[in-house]
Amino acid sequence: MSGHAFEIDLAAVRRSFDRAAATYDEAAVLQAEVRSQLLGRLDYVTLEPEVILDVGCGTGHSTRALTDRYPHAQVIALDLAEGMLSEALRKQSDAMPFARVCGDAMRLPLAAASVDLVFSNLTLQWCPDLDAAFGEFRRVLRPRGLVNFTTFGPDTLVELRAAWARADGFPHVSRFTDMHDIGDGLVRSGLAEPVMDVERFTLTYPDVFGLMRDLKAIGAHNAAAHRPRGMTGRGRLRAMETAYEAERRDGVLPATYEVIFGQAWGPAGEPARGRRSGEFTFDASGIGLRQTGP
Repeated sequence: MSGHAFEIDLAAVRRSFDRAAATYDEAAVLQAEVRSQLLGRLDYVTLEPEVILDVGCGTGHSTRALTDRYPHAQVIALDLAEGMLSEALRKQSDAMPFARVCGDAMRLPLAAASVDLVFSNLTLQWCPDLDAAFGEFRRVLRPRGLVNFTTFGPDTLVELRAAWARADGFPHVSRFTDMHDIGDGLVRSGLAEPVMDVERFTLTYPDVFGLMRDLKAIGAHNAAAHRPRGMTGRGRLRAMETAYEAERRDGVLPATYEVIFGQAWGPAGEPARGRRSGEFTFDASGIGLRQTGP
């Protein structure tokens, strides 16, 4: 019901992105534009990273761009979904190889103080515990290393969320974290000098089902822990479609995305934290595809 707290089912997220690996690139128009802007923001910082971690690498576009930008760095592609990592490997250049790790942003399988640049494009919205992810970024960063990321803000897909709310009241669209709360999370994690800003993007569609097909193609399924199970009935779909039609302008339906851009630095001059229980250090050049449980 509408009173349920929004909790993300991480296993559902992994399954959705595994299935979407082959269709992701064709539909990920917004993701490509945001990635380009996020990469461009590296032009304004002085950084010569030796090790780069691409968190939520997807099919590897950011990873390849980072490998090209920093040819002397070791670039590690990390994703929760093995299917995405397999697709990234398929598109990897022999001349510009990168390592792949299947893992969780909230529990990075890397040693403390081992990374100079953490890059993450439109991934953090899938983390149930954003503080845990930022804490991990802080842990793996070397002193004065950089975190450069994007995530979705609360106005993302506001039209679709409102249409579903009028149709059945169940959560069908993720709830996204406000920019100020994200900034507070960066500070709580111990990251320094956070800089945040927001840009809004609008995609347009001839009908709501075009939007839903794109969301399915990129793996952005409903991952709410309290989502309705089973098939959505035709009646509820028609009610949602009718509600969304109220947004039609100039013959098309808008889909709004609020994108939060963030940067923060690892504090300078601090000794590396001790390793967590069970953690080990390894040569990043030897990383292969790690397996995760179901």
